[in-house]
Amino acid sequence: MDSSRGISSSLSMTDSPEQYSSICCSSIIEDISRRAQKMVEKINHSRTSDQKVMDSFEEKLLEKVREMCQQMKGHMYTVYEENSDEMQVKLQELSEVLESCTKLNNELLEANRALACLREGLAITQKEP
Repeated sequence: MDSSRGISSSLSMTDSPEQYSSICCSSIIEDISRRAQKMVEKINHSRTSDQKVMDSFEEKLLEKVREMCQQMKGHMYTVYEENSDEMQVKLQELSEVLESCTKLNNELLEANRALACLREGLAITQKEP
């Protein structure tokens, strides 16, 4: 290890093996700690990046949904307008048929009255000697 070379060169011939072992272990622990910290920072950076990607995706998706809703509303209003035009034509036809029925009903009532008058006239003439 590079860190152990630096440590061994700073040790003198008079240092005991226990001191060397202690310095070496301490250096290895610091190296592992630094690497772990770098990994945590890299993971956090990656998570932040992932969140930005998801936020962007969400915004684009919402915009597409809004666009589709607007298109559907436009189509819906077009269909409503077409249906309203058709209903207006049918209502006009119904109104004309009902008006014709009313006229026919009035004519039938007049004919009924006329027949009633004729019956009364016949009944009176039959009673007269």
